[in-house]
Amino acid sequence: MGFFSFNQNVAIDLGPANTIILYNDKIVLDAPSMVAIDNRTGNVKAVGHEAQAMYGRAPENIRVVRPLRNGVIADFNAAEQMLRGMMKMAIMRNSFFFTPLRIVVCIPSGSTEVEIRAVRDSSEQIGGRDVYMIYEPMAAAIGVGIDVEAPEGNMIVDIGGGTTEIAVISLGGIVTNKSIRVAGDKFNEDICEYMGRQYNIKLGERTAELIKINVGAVLNELEQPPEDYIVHAPNRITSLPMELSVTYQDVAYAIGKSITQIEDSILSALDATPPELYADIVRNGIYLTGGGALLRGLDKRLMDKIGIVFHVADNPLLAVAHGTGIALKNVDKFSFLMR
Repeated sequence: MGFFSFNQNVAIDLGPANTIILYNDKIVLDAPSMVAIDNRTGNVKAVGHEAQAMYGRAPENIRVVRPLRNGVIADFNAAEQMLRGMMKMAIMRNSFFFTPLRIVVCIPSGSTEVEIRAVRDSSEQIGGRDVYMIYEPMAAAIGVGIDVEAPEGNMIVDIGGGTTEIAVISLGGIVTNKSIRVAGDKFNEDICEYMGRQYNIKLGERTAELIKINVGAVLNELEQPPEDYIVHAPNRITSLPMELSVTYQDVAYAIGKSITQIEDSILSALDATPPELYADIVRNGIYLTGGGALLRGLDKRLMDKIGIVFHVADNPLLAVAHGTGIALKNVDKFSFLMR
């Protein structure tokens, strides 16, 4: 492929919650998908972890933005500024040239042409000479080690920040797919809404995220339950300070309806799967990736509901990123998977 393609390949897992950048198969950046912008000058004040630390705490002149919502770019300008800032951080750490680059970005399988164009434009603006797109479930399948070109059916359920991607893959293509906007962000909303209704406590998005990470579960009984998570927040009615001990059962109840929607979508995708591929899936099991795969008891709940074994990927948070990197490294082999 030559010196250029070997040394200038960048893979980006652009997620609503986190953005991961890989350079030559190595993760060089893993940071929250957030950017802080000065409203007066339009200049970027911070990206990633620094911007996240400012979220909910910044003065009026600083706007802290999550540019991606529900798996798509909601704020094109902010997304471009965030990507620029993150690329600069990655460059400073690894000393690779800023331009030109060959970039592969993973996108939700349900992306519209307008959304795909927005991601491509952002990638070109940060220095991408050759920009490729790969669908998230395909990247996840490659990342967990599935032979996506094999003549057999495999199902991937990738529960990310904005979308849950459900796909049946065979012979290098997506045979059946569902992309629903029920995932990590929706779980956070569910937690905030439930806690407010149940305990009259007013929670922010970041606190809900921490609750989900620390005591997130989908079952009311766990063999190894996590310790309760203590939160401090104002009373929704009186604004007086409250301390609340949040249990994993609270989270299981809060996100129960959203998990049911994911279950129904998996069943719908299976219903649309040809019988021969369905038989392969029953034999191979279904693979869970994305941050949502870390919810305690999820594999058991899904197996009990659907009757097929579910496998949680070894590192579900990084499966899509690693798959994107592998696809980029073997861009000639996987070019038929890309747009």
